[in-house]
Amino acid sequence: MIDFERQKAVELKRWQAAKVKPAWQPLIADVARHLVDAAAKTRYQAVAHATNVPWPAIAVIHQRESSQSWLGSLAQGDPWNKRSIHIPRGRGPFKSWEDAAIDALEHCPPFASKWEDWSIAGALCLLEQYNGEGYFLHDMPSPYLWSGTDQYVRGKYTADGHLDPFAVDRQIGCAALLMGMAALDPSVSGEWHP
Repeated sequence: MIDFERQKAVELKRWQAAKVKPAWQPLIADVARHLVDAAAKTRYQAVAHATNVPWPAIAVIHQRESSQSWLGSLAQGDPWNKRSIHIPRGRGPFKSWEDAAIDALEHCPPFASKWEDWSIAGALCLLEQYNGEGYFLHDMPSPYLWSGTDQYVRGKYTADGHLDPFAVDRQIGCAALLMGMAALDPSVSGEWHP
């Protein structure tokens, strides 16, 4: 069982120390621009209103799970207009990306709509649950959160239950995305209230 208060302290310390790696800055800035774009933000805010999950969290989950494709489900990136084949399996089909996102946040682990601690540390703990907490149990920064920052170097689960200590995650982590988004939209910084 994870000690939530300890996990929050660890993630907050990482957040306060984290710097985006220079080589990643242009890519993060470009992706962040798409995540805070008015049209995208409006869609994220609609889902936030329905689920009480802050829109910045929805945006970074969308990026990590489906590269911000409006055709991919927030739950695992599978097409939302078909029954999902990846975990969580058997979700859908849905009428819209928004309906699929609401379902993912309300009915799929880690049940983000039930989360109550939207401080940055609390949000990072919830976001880590999307990819699993094996990294925390190994006392390693999760690439799902920290890839693209100086807090992450290597180590990645390449299959369920298989941690390769030398594999490197090439996707932008949620924390790096949030930093990039905050540079463009001040509402991303601080404690969120959906």
